[in-house]
Amino acid sequence: MSIEVKNLVKTFGEHRVIDDVSFKVNDSETLAIVGFSGSGKSTILKLICGLLKQDSGEIITSEGDIAMVFQYSALFDSLNVADNISFALRERRDLRKKYDEKELKNIVAQKLELVGLKGIETKFPSELSGGMQKRVSFARAIVTEPNSILYDEPTSGLDPISSTLIEDYIVRLKEETKAASIVVTHQMSTITRTADRVIMLYDGKIVFEGTPDEMLKQDNDYTKQFVTASLEGPMQMIA
Repeated sequence: MSIEVKNLVKTFGEHRVIDDVSFKVNDSETLAIVGFSGSGKSTILKLICGLLKQDSGEIITSEGDIAMVFQYSALFDSLNVADNISFALRERRDLRKKYDEKELKNIVAQKLELVGLKGIETKFPSELSGGMQKRVSFARAIVTEPNSILYDEPTSGLDPISSTLIEDYIVRLKEETKAASIVVTHQMSTITRTADRVIMLYDGKIVFEGTPDEMLKQDNDYTKQFVTASLEGPMQMIA
């Protein structure tokens, strides 16, 4: 089991953002976490990768790295593509002496080829499209051979064609790395094209868990409202 969350609770002030949430993600499986804005989706990712500390509950992960792909790529503007990708290998105490320059160059080239961006090592983020920046962030995420990959709104701000390309690479990276993956998204195409299972959050709780096909059947009021983007239903947006 690569990721297991048990009875997770997180409160900000008087607001309980995550309220007794439990789920598992196996190796080579992708779980989509969906829900309206403010439902706690991204908070769960931050708890799993250690950016936040839970109030109570357990997060159990397999030995090895957890990679985070941020919503807006979060590349270092002052570093070229090669240096962005190799950053962890150069700076982490446990990795900085593991590879020589030739090995680093080969690793970067391999990861870029895996995300379809061969030969752009010397370019800077400002020279890349949004979709290309996102793929560079994928290459950076997998450079440490992680057991788990977390994606926060991976298609946010991208046009439909670029979104499809990114979704294809999420599937490809799962197949190549065998990692347990979690994708936080609100985009139906990302859910149906990348996810093996889906959980829906509302008011800090899981209100649906199943496959994308089961979600599309709209068998409960929560999935019906989400899939149809209706204002009418049990989930109320906070203005």
